[in-house]
Amino acid sequence: MRALLALIALVALPSCGLQPMYAGGGSASVAQGMAAIDVPAIPGREGWLVRNALEERFGAGGEATPQYRLDVRLDDALEALGVLNDDTITRERRILRARYQLVDLATGEILLDATAGADAGIDVVSSEYATIAAEQSALENLAKEVADRMVTRIALTLRQRASEDGAR
Repeated sequence: MRALLALIALVALPSCGLQPMYAGGGSASVAQGMAAIDVPAIPGREGWLVRNALEERFGAGGEATPQYRLDVRLDDALEALGVLNDDTITRERRILRARYQLVDLATGEILLDATAGADAGIDVVSSEYATIAAEQSALENLAKEVADRMVTRIALTLRQRASEDGAR
C-alpha cells in the first residue's frame, strides 16, 4: 500500500508546477546569472562576512563577466533583552538587516530592491571573553543566514527574468 502511495505521489509531482531552480546545473540561466553578479565591498566586519558568504553562494571566482551589481547596506545592532534589578544584562539579541538592490549593469535598471534580516539570542555570562565570542559567533551565523535569504530572493528574480525573456 505504501509503495502504491509513493508511486502515485511521484506521478503527481510533475503536474504540481514545481521546477528545479538550477535545472541544467552550471549552464542553467539562473546559475550563470548568479555567477555574473558583482558584489562591491560592504563596510565593516559584518559587511566582509556577508560579502564572502554571497560570493561563495554565487560561485563567483572572476570566471563570468559581471552583468549585475548587488548593492548592499547593512544594519547590525546589539540589544539588551534580559535585565536584572541591578541593571545587569543577562541576555542580548543581535540583529542583522540588509537592504539590497540588484542592478542590471547594461541598462542601470534596478531588478530587485528588497530587505533581508535575521536575529539571534545571546546569553551574557560572567566571562566577558565568552560573551564576546558568543556575539562574534552570532554575527558569523547571521551573516550566512542573511546571505542565504538574499541569494534565494535573487535566484527567484533571475529565474522570473529568464522566463520573461524566454516568453518574448
